Amino acid sequence: MTDDTEFEQFEETNPKINYKVKAKKTLEEYKKLDAEDESLAKWKESLGLSDDILPPESSEPDKKVVIKCIQLLIDTEPEPITFDFSSDQAIKELASKRYKIKENSVYMLKIKFRVQHEIITGLRYVQYIKKAGIAVDRIDNHLGSYAPNTKQRPFYEVELPASEAPSGFLGRGNYSAVSKFIDDDQNNHLTLNWAVEITKK
Repeated sequence: MTDDTEFEQFEETNPKINYKVKAKKTLEEYKKLDAEDESLAKWKESLGLSDDILPPESSEPDKKVVIKCIQLLIDTEPEPITFDFSSDQAIKELASKRYKIKENSVYMLKIKFRVQHEIITGLRYVQYIKKAGIAVDRIDNHLGSYAPNTKQRPFYEVELPASEAPSGFLGRGNYSAVSKFIDDDQNNHLTLNWAVEITKK
């Protein structure tokens, strides 16, 4: 199963752009920023900078991004496969299971998450995939920037672009993957190890 060391080795072959993110403002500083500017007020409202921000979840009081669940939607299956991350045990169990996807199937991921404490900028879903220990694919999807969730919007949902499962003798087989949720400050909010098996139709 792919681990953090292997992930770092992949990152070395994909160097990051050398720039520094400007110091972030606190939520209170954003709320007070140019309070009389109507256009700026609308922008802050679009970010969710309101007074009804939800308190941190009791089970995850310190986390800034809480990944609630991921759904794997496959066009050949009537129901999505749901990965529930409500506990550390559920995350560990994900690494021990292998989910089957038929060759040539079109599939996509739907991610449900919550933001706490501060605005998160440049959140990305980064994934590396291996087959028989050899790197075969890299996914780097920009999810966006998000303010803490509110009573009006208790969580966010994002769908990643659809992909087609490989096919044929060489395409079928077992694949392992490591996925991370990383922001502009290079904070890693969650690491997932999981696996799929591409099967014959």
